[in-house]
Amino acid sequence: MKFEKTLLSGSNAMLILSLLSDGDKYGYEMVRELKRRSENVFELQEGTLYPLLHALEKSGDVKAYDKTTPAGRERRYYHLSEKGAQRLQEKIREWRFFSEGVNTVLGAAAPSLG
Repeated sequence: MKFEKTLLSGSNAMLILSLLSDGDKYGYEMVRELKRRSENVFELQEGTLYPLLHALEKSGDVKAYDKTTPAGRERRYYHLSEKGAQRLQEKIREWRFFSEGVNTVLGAAAPSLG
């Protein structure tokens, strides 16, 4: 099912922080993992991901470091900072509050949809 992209834009930071909460990842790995965890619902493009990662790095929510792969290639990995872990918990609370409100409104409207 397709959905309006603006529904996702405010949630991108929360989704990235959540991906990093279980370990360091590089960009393409995050794109793949988000797609897998969401069962192909969310597919971030690099043009969206990297500016978001840079903003999260600038705010101190993530830290980046370079690591050489066994094949000798340099990759930039991202690590969730303590500040980022706190921000993630904040974002989860906000999301639950928001989604409960939306679900309440939709639930109240459901009988008239039939």
